[in-house]
Amino acid sequence: MKATAFSPASVGNVAVGFDVLGHAVDGAGDRASVRLTRDGAVRVVAIRGVVTDLPLEAERNTAGRALLALLPHAPAGTGFEIELDKGIALGSGMGGSAASAVAAVVAANALLPRKLDIAVLYDAAVDGESAASGSRHGDNVAPMLLGGLVIAPAQGAPVRVPVPEWLHVALVHPHFVLETRRARAALAGMYELHGFVEQSEGLALVLAGCFGRDASLIRRGLRDVIVEPRRAPLIPGFADVQRAALDAGALGASISGAGPSVFAWCESRELAEHAASAMAAAFADAGLASDRFVSRVDAAAARVESLGE
Repeated sequence: MKATAFSPASVGNVAVGFDVLGHAVDGAGDRASVRLTRDGAVRVVAIRGVVTDLPLEAERNTAGRALLALLPHAPAGTGFEIELDKGIALGSGMGGSAASAVAAVVAANALLPRKLDIAVLYDAAVDGESAASGSRHGDNVAPMLLGGLVIAPAQGAPVRVPVPEWLHVALVHPHFVLETRRARAALAGMYELHGFVEQSEGLALVLAGCFGRDASLIRRGLRDVIVEPRRAPLIPGFADVQRAALDAGALGASISGAGPSVFAWCESRELAEHAASAMAAAFADAGLASDRFVSRVDAAAARVESLGE
């Protein structure tokens, strides 16, 4: 039996929720085709698409490691062969490493005689994603699994946050690679307590705005005073790109995941389209071509696309 699953891209951190908040993005993603075997092994047999120079060794591949983490929950002797079709560039800040892990576990779960619950899939995919990032964090994995805006806890199942249907995101990916490990290294050092207080206030306002469908609360809260200042210098033209989004009417704008992609939340698709164009123009002024994505924040989750022999 073979199953193919698609996982969307994502915006990690969402400015106010470092490592614990993320949302899915329509329009880009990875596919994993998984074949059930009976030898108890996990093998990555092919990698195609926008990224091909990834390790085939299962333990070092995000999809492979995720499926290794699933094996203890599968019938004895279960094994998997994986083929990946990469649609998200690595080092883009769009969750490319996580998408492969999520697509793999969703496809594998479709092949098992007894389906695993979301907490098990989440834990396995987070384990897989850590092969690339060097740490366990679920802010990309969780929204890919559930869709929409999601809280990614350290333990237990992720929690979906309702968002207004009018809330859209403009996501602009400059043609520039920023490795996750480098972006995380920039965060080393001491922090002031008042920064955490201000960031917590922002997170509370954003969540209250989402639950209450109140754009003014989201606008007040959607800012990053802890992580963004340390990572912004790694992204050419970031300040101008952020300003372009805000001038175009965005509720807020910041770094997507570890960067270099930049996202902006907007009150309508029309405003998001306008913001995306302005952000891309600002990146162009910094000498970088870019790709633009406009999506609902309440974007679709990973899904099985085919299942058969």
